[in-house]
Amino acid sequence: MEAVLSVIALMFVLFVAAGLVVAVKTVRAVRRGVERTGTQARRVVEETALKAKVYTQAGPAGELASLRLGLRTCMVGTRQALEAGVASDPSLKEALGLLDRLRAHAHALDDELKLLEREPDRGRVEVRLPELRERTQRVTHSADSLRWAAQDRARQFADDELAALGREIEIEAGALRHWVPQGVTEPQDAAAQAELGSRDRRNAR
Repeated sequence: MEAVLSVIALMFVLFVAAGLVVAVKTVRAVRRGVERTGTQARRVVEETALKAKVYTQAGPAGELASLRLGLRTCMVGTRQALEAGVASDPSLKEALGLLDRLRAHAHALDDELKLLEREPDRGRVEVRLPELRERTQRVTHSADSLRWAAQDRARQFADDELAALGREIEIEAGALRHWVPQGVTEPQDAAAQAELGSRDRRNAR
């Protein structure tokens, strides 16, 4: 009886532990979802504000907003392109690693641009702009290179696969056009046999 009670108690403890593990995983998943949604919402709000500044503010302020918007758009687009292709092309993992390192520079640059947006000394902003513009171009060019290379690689794979599939289809189509039903002799073979039979009859005469 004590053994049965011990087994029941053990099973109860195991069920409780399993329930706790599932609950913890669920909470973590929900938290990650909320954080991801919050991050996306903040990004949308910031990008909308930057677009408004680009179209409504002239001079250095508008250019700073344009640099920040272009930097963000480029980095997000490159990450989406690489993550979309990594499932079918694992070699893109290395490119994602490089993009993560580049993203650190992009974040630092975005922070500098954001601080400069609040700089009251317009002269200082104008002095810093050429250097920040050049750095932004370097970062976006690197991100563009990764994205374009991934796109070219995917297109080449698709072209190669389509060419190989076309060759297989041509071979199969050729095989389908050359069939001989059971019990029926190929027309050429039948003509040859008839010619041989005619020669045998002439020789017999």
